[in-house]
Amino acid sequence: MNKFSYEVIKECPHTGARAGIFHTPHGDIETPIFMPVGTQATVKGLKPEELKELGAQIILSNTYHLYLRPGADIVKQAGGLHKFMNWDRPILTDSGGFQVFSLSGLRKISDEGVEFRSHLSGAKHFITPEKDMEIQEALGADIIMAFDQCTPAGCSYQEAVEARRITKLWLERCYKAHTSDEQMLFPIVQGNIYEDLRRECVKDCLPYAKCGIAIGGLSVGEEKSVMYQILDLLNPLLPKDQPRYLMGVGSPDCLVEGYARGVDMMDCVLPTRIARNGTAFTKKGKMVIKNAIYKDDFRPIEDDCDCYACKHFSRAYIRHLINAGEMLGAELLSIHNLRNLIKLAGDCRKAILGDYFKDFKEEYMASYDLSKSNF
Repeated sequence: MNKFSYEVIKECPHTGARAGIFHTPHGDIETPIFMPVGTQATVKGLKPEELKELGAQIILSNTYHLYLRPGADIVKQAGGLHKFMNWDRPILTDSGGFQVFSLSGLRKISDEGVEFRSHLSGAKHFITPEKDMEIQEALGADIIMAFDQCTPAGCSYQEAVEARRITKLWLERCYKAHTSDEQMLFPIVQGNIYEDLRRECVKDCLPYAKCGIAIGGLSVGEEKSVMYQILDLLNPLLPKDQPRYLMGVGSPDCLVEGYARGVDMMDCVLPTRIARNGTAFTKKGKMVIKNAIYKDDFRPIEDDCDCYACKHFSRAYIRHLINAGEMLGAELLSIHNLRNLIKLAGDCRKAILGDYFKDFKEEYMASYDLSKSNF
């Protein structure tokens, strides 16, 4: 696995924030970082060139969705995801476990694997850890995730105990089935909100964490304060010399708070999802740009934003596009929202390297309206 390595360049002496470099076969990733999500081998509404202009260093795709359509065999025939989607930088695929388990009534879990019905056709499928590794190897991403059982917010302690047992069992099988030295497999720390289970899950994962570890089962409905409490617990327990990936978290305030707790990588569909609903991220909280208050507001979304949308278009115009159902409206807001998060991650990195991250965090959070942070 010498094709992958991670080095911590600087650590904030007052928080857990780290600036590092993650070396992969498709290029280096400077952390901390926000990763845009291209669920079905595309970030909705954006071309690869636009993503590069935004500063995206790595993007995600989803194993579950690509397995169902077009099929991992088609992607493999195309030469893997990099060639299929024309992206020559690193790619991460999640295991599809979160999507499978969110099907609730459409799936059945056993020690062997998960039987589920496609949300597209209703056809029955059965995924084992070995099958999941086979699919992700065919997709060809640089970073892949172990097949795990994610539990929802509010689950009982006993349900979380059982999910931990399953996750550990499947993790062992994933590593036995994983064969490609072109891919780095991340184990996933589960355990829901139960601190003792989180500690045990870290112990389960450590023997399999070669150059990266993921934190799952957060931002699934619990209060943000609870998520931060779990991250505080995990920070000293996770390997210092490996990247830490917090899965599915992506509002600006959560990025800053997550990085302050030793997280290096985050992703979320939120920036493009809320863009399609007419909402923008700003440094001060969310802006619902489709609202009537912006109908004659000819300022950019943010005056000091360097994205294409803010350089060329007004709030009034983008509001018009959204309310008229024009695709360009969602595209422009997606460009702005992704640039907002990617730049925020970069600003956090600069602050860590410059020894002023603690002040940066305090100033940012003081100006950020937390009442406008729920999406």
